[in-house]
Amino acid sequence: MGSLFPEIYLVRHGETEWSASGKHTGRTDIPLTAAGEAAARAMAHRLNGLSFSAVWSSPSQRALNTCLLAGFGATGTRKADLAEWDYGAYEGLTTKQILAERPGWRLFRDGCPGGETAADVGARADAIIGQLRGNGGSVLLFSSAHFLRVLAARWLGLAPEDGALLVLDTASLSIIGYEHDLAEPVIRGWNQR
Repeated sequence: MGSLFPEIYLVRHGETEWSASGKHTGRTDIPLTAAGEAAARAMAHRLNGLSFSAVWSSPSQRALNTCLLAGFGATGTRKADLAEWDYGAYEGLTTKQILAERPGWRLFRDGCPGGETAADVGARADAIIGQLRGNGGSVLLFSSAHFLRVLAARWLGLAPEDGALLVLDTASLSIIGYEHDLAEPVIRGWNQR
């Protein structure tokens, strides 16, 4: 690992049919595509040789299977707070479809009717961050894009809405951690493919 301090490795799950088509996939449990499975297996090579005090996954099958195919299924613990944003009425819709009905809509600013706001997701991210900082070691997380973006924003002390500034591709690897001491949270690597 590249730091004297604990590092948190963030893995966005591999491709699903809905992620490939741009559909918002919150709580619908969509499996990985063949390409998503291959990318998850490739993640094993990227994480080879690293050790973690804990491995946590969203309860979605796309995150759990990415964890399994990356070689960490036996050590992974499901954490409900790592679940993707609840898109409510916008579940399964593309941004283009939502904008046709609600011009000017932005997920991180406006949230979703019948689903979560950025503040709701931020509260879950804060709970995970509290557990990460209490763990004291390096941790590997498997989750989904919008949740991980909010988590990174909150790690830095930014508002949950600032997750809008960070983009994550499927099967990407990001690292958050510290710079000079534990009072200086930073992003050490982002959206590595």
